[in-house]
Amino acid sequence: MPHSLPPHASPFQRGIWVTERLGGHHGVFHMPVLLSFDRVDADALARAVSTVTARHPVLSQVFVERGGSLVAEPGTAPVLDVVDASEDCAQSREKRLAEDAARPLDLQAGPLARFTLYRGRGEAAELLAVVHHAVFDGESKDVLVADLATAYEQALGGPAQAADQSPFTPPSTPPAPLDPDPDLVRRAADRYGPRWAAATEPVLPGLPHAVTAPASGACETWRTDARGRAAVAEAAERCGVTVFEFLLAALHALLLRYGGEAVPVSVPLSVRTPEQAGEIGLFVNELPVHAPAGVGTGTSFAEYARAVRAEARGGYPFRPVPFGAAVGGLTPRAGLAPVSFGYRRARAVDPVFPGSTVRVDRTVFNGAARNTLHLQAVDTADGLAFSLQYAPAVLSPDAADRVAGHYTALLEAATATPEAPLNALPVLGAEERYLVTDGWNATARSYPRERTVLDLVRERAAETPDAPAVSAGAARLTYRALVARTEELAAVLRGAGVGRGDVVALHLERSADLPAVLLAVHAAGAAYLPLDPGHPAERLAFVLADSGAALLVADREPAPDVVAAAPAVLRLGSARAEPGSAPAPTPPGGLAYVLYTSGSTGRPKGVEIGHRALVNLLTSFAERLGSGPGDVWLGLTSLSFDISGLEILLPLVTGGRLVLAPEGAALDAPGTVGLVRREGVTHLQATPAGWRVLLSAGPLPAGLTGIVGGEALPLPLARELRGSLGRLINGYGPTEATIYATCADVPAGPEAVVIGGPVANTRAYVLDADGRPLPIGIPGELHLAGDGVADGYRGRPELTAERFVEDPFVGTGGRMYRTGDLAAWTPDGELEFHGRIDDQVKIRGHRIELGEIEAALLDHPAVAAAAVAVCGQAEGDPALVGYRVAAPGGEPPSDADLRDHLLRTLPAVMVPRQFVALDRLPLTASGKLDRRALPAPPRTAAAGPVEADEVTAGVLAIWEEVLGASGIGPEDDLFDLGGHSLTIIQITARIRAAFGVELDFDLFFDASTPAALAAVVRERR
Repeated sequence: MPHSLPPHASPFQRGIWVTERLGGHHGVFHMPVLLSFDRVDADALARAVSTVTARHPVLSQVFVERGGSLVAEPGTAPVLDVVDASEDCAQSREKRLAEDAARPLDLQAGPLARFTLYRGRGEAAELLAVVHHAVFDGESKDVLVADLATAYEQALGGPAQAADQSPFTPPSTPPAPLDPDPDLVRRAADRYGPRWAAATEPVLPGLPHAVTAPASGACETWRTDARGRAAVAEAAERCGVTVFEFLLAALHALLLRYGGEAVPVSVPLSVRTPEQAGEIGLFVNELPVHAPAGVGTGTSFAEYARAVRAEARGGYPFRPVPFGAAVGGLTPRAGLAPVSFGYRRARAVDPVFPGSTVRVDRTVFNGAARNTLHLQAVDTADGLAFSLQYAPAVLSPDAADRVAGHYTALLEAATATPEAPLNALPVLGAEERYLVTDGWNATARSYPRERTVLDLVRERAAETPDAPAVSAGAARLTYRALVARTEELAAVLRGAGVGRGDVVALHLERSADLPAVLLAVHAAGAAYLPLDPGHPAERLAFVLADSGAALLVADREPAPDVVAAAPAVLRLGSARAEPGSAPAPTPPGGLAYVLYTSGSTGRPKGVEIGHRALVNLLTSFAERLGSGPGDVWLGLTSLSFDISGLEILLPLVTGGRLVLAPEGAALDAPGTVGLVRREGVTHLQATPAGWRVLLSAGPLPAGLTGIVGGEALPLPLARELRGSLGRLINGYGPTEATIYATCADVPAGPEAVVIGGPVANTRAYVLDADGRPLPIGIPGELHLAGDGVADGYRGRPELTAERFVEDPFVGTGGRMYRTGDLAAWTPDGELEFHGRIDDQVKIRGHRIELGEIEAALLDHPAVAAAAVAVCGQAEGDPALVGYRVAAPGGEPPSDADLRDHLLRTLPAVMVPRQFVALDRLPLTASGKLDRRALPAPPRTAAAGPVEADEVTAGVLAIWEEVLGASGIGPEDDLFDLGGHSLTIIQITARIRAAFGVELDFDLFFDASTPAALAAVVRERR
């Protein structure tokens, strides 16, 4: 006999109903089953469908909200629809099945099941059954197919019988679904609450942020044969886990190898009782299986699988508890977590439909993605069938294909050697590994390895001695004069005792003598050490002492502390060359310069750059830019910032002209732009902050080639610059890799900003914490190798050994530098910059890159400059603070406007809690953002009593009644208070009764506080 319907929807059904009411579900809750017949009696099948739907009234029910409760009521029974598809080709068939699987099933109007028989050529036919998840689950598919087979066999013998005369064993009436025991909910909260708070988003190829929202989907499918399935089962047994746990452990291991720290994988768990084994319905609950805590990549896979097993089984007692009831702050969603895993063991033998050979496909894709990534595994006697379902809007098909390949590679290796450590299990296939280690690093080029910059400048002077070389104010030097002044100063240095291997510190103004002094140091066989006269005397004194400089060269009087730290001071104005001093040959393999950078511990460290590295960089960029004698470069950057080496030396080794900008020019936009116009500058380099200053002065000269370096280039600035310049180069490189290690030409109308590929004779590797290559699209620490790598840190052997390590991807003797920067390869073989590893922050369990928020702020048309910092870490309540500089000529943006703007592209957790308006951002002497100089945000005054109007007071009262709590404030968040699907239904019903206003469920995302909800009610009354 048929069931009676339970009077109220279960908590799981309420969650689905609310989520679907939010819209945009794209058929994500549709569950298709396809039966392919070689021949079928359509009339008998129609009677079988009627018999089965009569036995399982859930297939005919609808869900209706009444008085704040969701009830199940009888609806229209589904019937078999027969369609002629005999003319369909294979492509038409696929399209037809996809459209049918996605066609809406209305929870309120019904029916919630659809049966369509597509007649093919001859006697062949396909039955597509599509049932809504609100009344159906994976096990229900088997029940439906078995009952259809039984009913079909009976129907072949005559007309359909009444339900109480059906061929089925009378089922037990399922109990009415009840909310779980409060004590069980409390214990579930104790288990899951801390785990969920510590959870992090998964790291997936090319995916900035994971999502749980439904979307149109796609899938990748593959399978193993029976032998492969047997090997997995044997390996699982060796590990002491089930096949399900083994496959889940492989997925968790892959997410860990991708860089996920504490990623949960949600899994549907059965809540069927033995009495419900033969029933159709929703008898599953989705709960997260969290990554095992404290288990690193050095752990064996077998041990890791057992840890995953323990984590999974620890949650089994809480199967009846809806996750939203155990964990507060959880908004309704189609997918509980961004990554989910489903496993089902198929029946050994499919039911028999008399007179037909039938193939049952229980894995038909419904065309929707419930979250970022869902891996489905079906365990059959013939093998393991896998389906990787994803949203192409957030994860590209190529990336999904690579994920499937990575999972397969790791699973096969774990199956073969489960005792191997996780970090030894291969993830990359041979082709992808070749690309990220060799293919995109094929940068070998010839260059004058045995020459120095001085040699190259002398050659230019010999070719064109009277060509202009340097301009600085009214001073002009030809190449002949530049070399002569270089030799004169070199003689002075040699007379002062400077020789090969020495370091000469330079404390110089921006005069025409500056490039001559650099070259003179090389001519004396020494390396130069730039000192910025604008830096504090204490820092300069430390650098002098730490470097062991043999001499300080100054063209103005240094501070007393600086003089005291120098072993000797040579003042250029009074220096005279000693006659007869012989020039010292400059070895190409020797040291060219030492540049001090800030240390993470606060102690500056000196980076030693060799001549060969410098020549390689200059010749590489000369070729890339086509730089030659007709070009004019502006020397704008402080000598203590390594990118100054490009703009000073590149024009001199290519026969061009260097125009030295005066002190303070970087902040004088009109003066600098005027200088560019007067001198006919063709190449200009600046940091992003410096370019913003220049753009503030109005249009730049047409045809200018711009180089951006020193900091990440935000996309809005890249678009603005590219529209103003003839060509734009985005360069990346730490001081330890000689100015620039990678570069990219920014295209017109860029959609993204990359740092490009490695320059000539440079290799780039993106590696995980174990030094293994990461897949395309997965961020990891960028390592740089090749001829541009520095010799090391001056006088710091321990630090040198820590940061400059062996390159395992080339022959012996190769070295690579660990940058501390995060980067990822694009599918096109370019590098994306993801910020500093130590700049990443964690807010409420989410790993956040501050630069991404800054880039989103800069995309607001009323924001000219932006920065983001974290405050409150010491108090244990870290919060993001946004700093913004308003664009000139318009209204400054309000905080609410900025929040709305950011929420269009960023998760709410990435939106700053406070915004601080500044006239300008603080910059370092090198023109970079000085985060440490950002002012502390003003303390927000404690909120006083809110004058609640009638509507707000009424909404507050409704919230307190529904949530069973008192003292709720107007700005309290519904989901933080433990709100879930039922509370949304109840609040909506009570507001309808009290105010006559119908609220859409999606309002609760944008108006999740009583004050915000009251404002909507007032507007609609």
